[in-house]
Amino acid sequence: MWWLLWLLAALLVLFCSLDVWYFLRVAAVVLRAWFQPQIRDITAEQTLTGRVSPHDIDMCHMNNARYLRECDFARFSLYIRNGVFKGLRALKASMVVGATTIRYRRALCIGEGFELRSRIVTWDDKAFYLEQRFVSTKDGLVCAVMYCKQSIIRSSPDKIMQHLCKRKVDCPEFPEDLQHWVNFISASSQALRAESGLEEKSK
Repeated sequence: MWWLLWLLAALLVLFCSLDVWYFLRVAAVVLRAWFQPQIRDITAEQTLTGRVSPHDIDMCHMNNARYLRECDFARFSLYIRNGVFKGLRALKASMVVGATTIRYRRALCIGEGFELRSRIVTWDDKAFYLEQRFVSTKDGLVCAVMYCKQSIIRSSPDKIMQHLCKRKVDCPEFPEDLQHWVNFISASSQALRAESGLEEKSK
């Protein structure tokens, strides 16, 4: 009986100090993607399906932060299936999220099904740029759309693409709306550097 109490206490401490459900979900997403067919086209769209559960909601619709969490899981799956994670490992590189922006158009309500469609839109010398859309399975409406800048560390998107495709790959053109967002990020970065005095130190 004592071992059962110790086990329950250990689980309580674990769940109180770590977001256990997040790591369990990551493991499930990674295992599922590992056994799915590989996507040869790096820019191909990948779709994951989901449904709004009571664990996701506030005021009977999906919590704003849950959209970003779902996008994390979708990117894990995307990078496993299109080979980007494999390229990162081979080049001893890593990636971090450099910026995201999300537009909410209509709430996803409890019990509502959705498709999360993710794709790499384009890239530059430092980062991949992704679009992720939440599409309601009820009527096909795009309920939310997110842009993500996925920055590459110790390598570059071009090197990853060359490793995966065994040739030089020209990046697609930036759509106008994405280019506006990238310009905003650049302007914000410059303003913050100037504010902290980094611009003067670099001269």
